[in-house]
Amino acid sequence: MAGLSMGGIYTLYAGIQNSDMFSGLGVFSSGYMLPMLQDVADKQYKFLNENKSAFSSNVKNFWISMGGKDDIAYENGQKMLKEFDRIGIKYSYTDYPGGHTWPVWRNSLYQFAQILFK
Repeated sequence: MAGLSMGGIYTLYAGIQNSDMFSGLGVFSSGYMLPMLQDVADKQYKFLNENKSAFSSNVKNFWISMGGKDDIAYENGQKMLKEFDRIGIKYSYTDYPGGHTWPVWRNSLYQFAQILFK
């Protein structure tokens, strides 16, 4: 499952809550929009902390990408990654210059697809 921008938030929510259904999650130019989604983020982090082992064994490719520091989601994405680090969730991260734009997302999909179909 993969999504970009708001679709990335949906991917986070659906994928984290249902990790038994997905072996790969691709989150492109996204992160919990704070402070608006602080409650959602806190619940997701709590769920991950309580289900870290199951999530980690189910999701083999947790791939997160951003359009560099010019991406409007960059700051929230970095905060999210720090929380994943604190909890001990493994992920792959990459950024590609270009902000919150289609060229960045095309690159994200291209890179993510490479690891899904090995």
